Amino acid sequence: MTHAPAGATATAMIRAFKSRTQSPAIQARIGAMVGAALGFSLRTTRWRIDADTFIDVLRGGAPAIVACWHECLPSMPAAMHALRRPADAPTAYMLASRHRDGQLVVNALRRFGLEAISASSSRGGAAGLLELARLVRAGHPVVITPDGPRGPRRRAAAGVAQLAALTGAPVFCAGAATSHAFRLDSWDSMRLPLPFGRGALVASAPIAVSRDDWATALPQIEAEMSRTLDEALARCRQA
Repeated sequence: MTHAPAGATATAMIRAFKSRTQSPAIQARIGAMVGAALGFSLRTTRWRIDADTFIDVLRGGAPAIVACWHECLPSMPAAMHALRRPADAPTAYMLASRHRDGQLVVNALRRFGLEAISASSSRGGAAGLLELARLVRAGHPVVITPDGPRGPRRRAAAGVAQLAALTGAPVFCAGAATSHAFRLDSWDSMRLPLPFGRGALVASAPIAVSRDDWATALPQIEAEMSRTLDEALARCRQA
């Protein structure tokens, strides 16, 4: 009997494991576990919120676009907690990658009241943008990470400004961070919140985008996303 080399056997096992974890059912279970751990971390964090206008607008049910960098996405559910929106408030949506990692994030954040519109930069992006526009016009807040799903880090793609121009909804740039976090070795240096630390959520004033000149607003949106996240990082580290 001929035996396969050990290296080939190990490679086959790894491929089989990845294949199994790519199934929607397994991804949903993993996402639920990640969401539960994330929820515990966020609940045991002492939050400082500097986002009064942002909270008032979203709590009042007005259409709004929330823009944040991909790296702070795990801490952004703190905003949903701060809003304390009524149970019958319109559902919040986010644009998510069709890639399995994007779907894992969606499954983790669903427990915080966020649903997803799946799209990608190479397939379905235009359809995703139009669906988000429909949701904004219907009164749903939407969350966009303009540098996702692949980067480059902290460089905003045009979609966020185009969506604002298309709908007339203001853009709120937001950043959230925690003092206790695990930084991933990933393209975005994503920070996963850990329990019992300090947290900060910072949001900009609303940015209005002209229907005929979204390109002018894009650098401002990009700068405000970086400013709010940098402020959140600095504030959550303060004693």
